[in-house]
Amino acid sequence: MAIAKAERLMNLALCLLGTRRPLTKHELRSSIEAYRDVFGPGAGHGTGDDAFNRMFERDKDDLRELGLVIETVDGIDGEVGYLARRDSNRLPPITLDAEESAALQLAAKVWQQARLAGAASGALQKLRAAGMPLGVDDADAGQPHSALEPRIPTHEAAFEPLMLACRDRRPVVFDYRKSNAARPEQRHLEPWILECWRGHWYVAGWDRDRGAERVFRLSRITGKVRSRQGEFTAPMPDHVTVRETVERWAGEAATGTARIKLRAGHGYPLRARALAVHPADGDWDELEIPYGHGLDAWLVEFGPDVVVLEPAELRAEVIDRLRAVAKG
Repeated sequence: MAIAKAERLMNLALCLLGTRRPLTKHELRSSIEAYRDVFGPGAGHGTGDDAFNRMFERDKDDLRELGLVIETVDGIDGEVGYLARRDSNRLPPITLDAEESAALQLAAKVWQQARLAGAASGALQKLRAAGMPLGVDDADAGQPHSALEPRIPTHEAAFEPLMLACRDRRPVVFDYRKSNAARPEQRHLEPWILECWRGHWYVAGWDRDRGAERVFRLSRITGKVRSRQGEFTAPMPDHVTVRETVERWAGEAATGTARIKLRAGHGYPLRARALAVHPADGDWDELEIPYGHGLDAWLVEFGPDVVVLEPAELRAEVIDRLRAVAKG
C-alpha cells in the first residue's frame, strides 16, 4: 500500500513538473497509470468521478505537505488546471562547512543495516559528484580512518513496516507476546516513534485496545505488522515526551533501589548501572541497582546468573516471568 501510493505521488509530481501548461484533472487521470488502473474503463464499480476526485485531492495535499508548490490556474473554458513550475520548486545551492559535511557522512554510516542505507549512500554520492567534500575521508585523505564504526542494529522484521507507519501516521495491528505470557495477543497501535534503548528497538504509540500510551519491544512482535486504514484517534505528544515514555516503560526511570546477587564475570550492563557492588558468597557479588518499571523483564534476560534479594514484589515478578518462559 505505501509503495503504491509513493509511486503514484511520484508520477503525479513528475507530470506537474514536466508540463508547460496547466493540466486538468481529466488529463492527469488519463496520463497517470495508477489512476487509469483504478478509475479507467473496466476498473469496476465504485470507481467513478467522486472517488477519483477524493484521491486526487488527497494526493495533491500530500505533495504540498512534502513541499511541492502546486499552482491552480483557471482555464478559458472554466476548467481548473494544475502545474508545478520548476523555478518555484528549485532548491537553492547547498553549502556545508567541514563540521556539517562530516556529520552527514557519519550519519550515513550509522544506518548500514536499515532501509535508509541505500538512500543515504545515494545522497552522499550526489553531493560528492557536485564537488562537495564530505567529512574527514574527503577533506583530508591522509588521515587514517577511525577505528570506531557507528552502527544501529535493525534485525527485527517489524522495524521497516513500523518505521513507514510512523512516518506516514498509519495505524497498525500485530501479534505481541509479553515476556510473561505463554501466547501472543493482537494489539492495535497508532505508532508515534521508534527508539533504540540498550541495543533493543521499541515502538511507542497509542494502544487502541487499552486506550492508553504504550511501548512495545520489536523483538517480541510475532508475525507481520499489518497497516490499517484511517486516521489517528489520539493526539501525538511531542518528541521529548515519547522518548521519556520509552525509557520509563523500558525501566530507565527508577523509583527506588533493588538488591540482587550477580554471578562473578557476568551481567556487565547491570554492573554499569550499579550504585554499589559488594563481594558475596562464592562466585557471587551483591549489587544495589536502580529499580523502576520494566526491571523485572530485564533481569529475566540474565537467566540463572541473577538472583533477586529485594524488594519482594520484584522477586515475585521475576519468578512469574521465569515460570511463564518455562511453560513455553
